[in-house]
Amino acid sequence: MNIKWATLTVGALFGFAHIGILGHILNRPQYPVINFPDGDYSSFKVQSGKNGYSFEYKANDPTVLESTKSLMVDKDKRGLFGPTTDMRREFRSDQYTMDGTRNIGGAVSPEGKPLAKNEECIRADAGARSQGAMAGTAISAGLVVPAVSGIPYIGWLASGWAMLLGNKVGSELGSEIGSKFNDC
Repeated sequence: MNIKWATLTVGALFGFAHIGILGHILNRPQYPVINFPDGDYSSFKVQSGKNGYSFEYKANDPTVLESTKSLMVDKDKRGLFGPTTDMRREFRSDQYTMDGTRNIGGAVSPEGKPLAKNEECIRADAGARSQGAMAGTAISAGLVVPAVSGIPYIGWLASGWAMLLGNKVGSELGSEIGSKFNDC
């Protein structure tokens, strides 16, 4: 009988402990673990309650900083038909990137400086294409057009095609040579 009571006592304690642990686990609110990547320019807000939870996360907050200034116009009229003078003050709205440089549009390097080299390359490419197209048209007009204009019935059409082909090939060649010459 002694072993019976010991087994019954241990079983009762074991069952009571399990009921207590289950009650503790079931009453404890379960929230998911969300690991947000946290950086210098990120922010997050988590709200939780009995009815559920919500969160808001911004990876690059603030993405754009804004500054506004307003315009004031004061009119001063002298006499009934006298001259009117205007006193104007400026209205300006600027946007800044996260590193503090003013956003003026266009490409920006990682340091926040405009890519002047890129702008120079675009201008150089446009000039090289134009010069190449003129040279290609001139070469095709001098060498190819006289040879194909004598073709019966379609000579006039073939000479136009030759000029267009010379224009296109010259433009592409000029762009390639200009990019090599200007280190773009």
